[in-house]
Amino acid sequence: MSIVSLIATLIITSSMAYFALLMWSGIKEIRRSGTRLDHLGGTSYGTGPAAAAPDLAVYFLVPCLNEAEVVGRTVAGLTINPGTTTIVIDDGSDDDTAAIALAAGGARVEVVRRDLPDARQGKGAALNAGLARIREMVDTLGQDPGRVVVCVMDADGRLSAGALHHVLPLFDRPGVGGVQLQVRIRNRTSFLTRFQDFEFWGASSVTQIGRSATGTVSLGGNAQFSRLSALDSAGEHPWTDSLTEDLDLAITLALRGWELTTTPFASVEQQAVEKVSLLLRQRTRWYQGHMMAIKRLPEIWRSPHLSHVAALELSFYCLSPWVLTLPWSILFHVCVADLVLNGSALLDFASTPVAMVLVILAWYLLAFAPAVFNGWLYWRRDHKVGLLRGLAMGNYMVLTNYLSFACAWKALARVLRGETAWAKTARTREAPAPASQQVPVLAATVPVP
Repeated sequence: MSIVSLIATLIITSSMAYFALLMWSGIKEIRRSGTRLDHLGGTSYGTGPAAAAPDLAVYFLVPCLNEAEVVGRTVAGLTINPGTTTIVIDDGSDDDTAAIALAAGGARVEVVRRDLPDARQGKGAALNAGLARIREMVDTLGQDPGRVVVCVMDADGRLSAGALHHVLPLFDRPGVGGVQLQVRIRNRTSFLTRFQDFEFWGASSVTQIGRSATGTVSLGGNAQFSRLSALDSAGEHPWTDSLTEDLDLAITLALRGWELTTTPFASVEQQAVEKVSLLLRQRTRWYQGHMMAIKRLPEIWRSPHLSHVAALELSFYCLSPWVLTLPWSILFHVCVADLVLNGSALLDFASTPVAMVLVILAWYLLAFAPAVFNGWLYWRRDHKVGLLRGLAMGNYMVLTNYLSFACAWKALARVLRGETAWAKTARTREAPAPASQQVPVLAATVPVP
């Protein structure tokens, strides 16, 4: 076996083993919870308040930079939940973000205003400013940080109906520091946006549920629930200037012994970007932040709070861009070239047309097994998609992988050049919140010194 074939075999074997273990764990957890893969396939978002938890205080943090297109519906959907407080961080916007948020949320929302030059320093800095305000409120009200939950919502985020009813009981376990919800794409009307939904709602969400077995579920930027005492254990500024501040926080909390989990009963809906150029920019930022997480590998293996299995899972996740995406972007083409040049040897022992068809089918099922499975899984997650459409989406992965390859190499180039500029995700304008969800009472805007 050549060295190239050996490396390709190792990459394929390790990635398939990791994927299979997480997928098995995720499906097992869904079944153990007494629900099904398609449980949330037809749920509504941003409507239907969840009952308040009398012994938990919930604060929503919504960082915003020029989010007038979407923030109204998000704030309206959050403030309908009784017993909660919504903090909008206006990070130096020059549009009507603050006014729209106040109009949508009324007395149930507070805007923390950040001005230049302090503003626009990244999402992490904005979140830390909002958290400082929450800490002030908690201290004034005499609340126990261990019974306070902080939820980060992107400006386009909407929780599934009754989400808090399923999330908050998880914090009854004192060791739980964070809960991350699975993601659904709202504007899944084109091939590009539908494929983003395929990524998030299919394998990604189920493997996230699978990671709850090791307590290392990765936190995301939308519907990221954290116990305030867990955030306090991460220091005054728990969110860093990393391009993936959510992943960085997840590693920090895991290192401090907090369990990170999720639930199959709740999700969050958000927009997908609608242009390839914008998607490339977004995913390049994600890849760059993910790549830089390798700096934390020594901490992971020195942590006395992580089990060996949890440390191994977290390490493999941090290493995946380096040991899977970048090498496979080259080896994939080597394997394709080898198939073109030597693939006819596969048919040497097929003496009949039926045997030839069987050989080709067997090769397809072996080579495209992940694509076929992911297509089947997406259909199972939402039967409205249709089985044939789901399988087609799975096979499209072979082409859309090129997007991942391009973003990974572009991210590597940015790492080598030392570029760390933070580019926010573009939004698409949405209709304002229905009148029934708006509260026509204005609240105060709190400046940040």
